[in-house]
Amino acid sequence: MPAAESGLPRYIAVEGPIGVGKTTLALKLAERLRARTVLEEFTDNPFLREFYADRQRVAFQTQVYFLIARFKQQERLRQQDLFSRAIVSDYLFAKDRIFAYLNLKEHELQLYEKIYDLIRPTLVKPDLVVYLQARPEVLMQRLRRRGRDFETPIEVSYLEELMRAYNNFFFHFDESPLLVVETSDINIVNNEKDFEDLVRVLGTVKHGTQHYVPKSNPIG
Repeated sequence: MPAAESGLPRYIAVEGPIGVGKTTLALKLAERLRARTVLEEFTDNPFLREFYADRQRVAFQTQVYFLIARFKQQERLRQQDLFSRAIVSDYLFAKDRIFAYLNLKEHELQLYEKIYDLIRPTLVKPDLVVYLQARPEVLMQRLRRRGRDFETPIEVSYLEELMRAYNNFFFHFDESPLLVVETSDINIVNNEKDFEDLVRVLGTVKHGTQHYVPKSNPIG
């Protein structure tokens, strides 16, 4: 069903920490709404593998590469007609600063902020942001299940730190309507009832912040 017929926003951004299921949900939503997808191109970052092995050594290079790559992608989005077809993205550009403050040294952060301030005014804001949460141990299970070798060095302590940073960021977020979804006990990949329940909730968020803490539905 197209977004216009479903009553859902035309531009939805799905966010959350690594392993939480952003891309999976974005792809399922896009298929359900016959929307175009804008997916984060993280595998193209030549510093990413080295970053997970030694965060401090290449943090700045990793961060700036992501910043520029995401900006180029968002610039293409801005130049397109957002009203011709709904869009679902698996990232929110503004979240880039989460990782900057988490990983960069003070002098690096100052330079990063100057670049970010030049870019930010030109960006298109989503009509709805969906922030996916999960307990760190659940994130670790999901990472291990998908088996990307460059994610092997990631530890639970890093995921705990990341969740705190995400929670703090979205606690203060007010640029778009926000739906916070606790995903630890649901399975939107294999359980269609879980997915359809979430789709229905998406249509109820018109302004401010709303929380959704579901329990999984039995399959079958």
